[in-house]
Amino acid sequence: MSRPLPTIHGITEHDAGPYRLERLDLEFSNGERRQFQRLHGRGHGAVVVVPMLDADTVLLVREYAAGMHRYELGLVKGRIDAGETALEAANRELKEEAGYGAARLDHLRALTLAPTYMSHEAQLVVARDLYPERLPGDEPEPLEPVPWKLDDLHQLILREDFSEGRSIAAVFIAREWLRQHA
Repeated sequence: MSRPLPTIHGITEHDAGPYRLERLDLEFSNGERRQFQRLHGRGHGAVVVVPMLDADTVLLVREYAAGMHRYELGLVKGRIDAGETALEAANRELKEEAGYGAARLDHLRALTLAPTYMSHEAQLVVARDLYPERLPGDEPEPLEPVPWKLDDLHQLILREDFSEGRSIAAVFIAREWLRQHA
């Protein structure tokens, strides 16, 4: 079923750190009127990178996750800087966080974090044909690289320290894409 988008009668904005909190005054096609709040990012988007050490091995990183106050396994990820494409940002973040560059980068799709209340999107990129290269990053300590076999994803998703939804979705999407584009 296709519905017309609600009519926006007004938007009020408030500063919320790296985000802008927006209150939308909406009217739906059935005449119902509601106010919704959403967080709108201030930057140029983000990337989530699936770095492939070889055809069967993804390179994860372990880093401190302040929101959970613990160390988490996940994928290379970060902001897209002004003037960068998603592929350029993916390669830069890969060099900063994992110490590798990629000769082959493929953009697969956008991932949303919580689309009912955030406008944030991250571009999913698969990085292949890796070579050692490190750039200084903004992390307070070096990230620990952790190779993981794609055939063992069933074990990875059961780990307590691999909980970030974008990383979980991205490794499965990338695995299926790689199987089709081998």
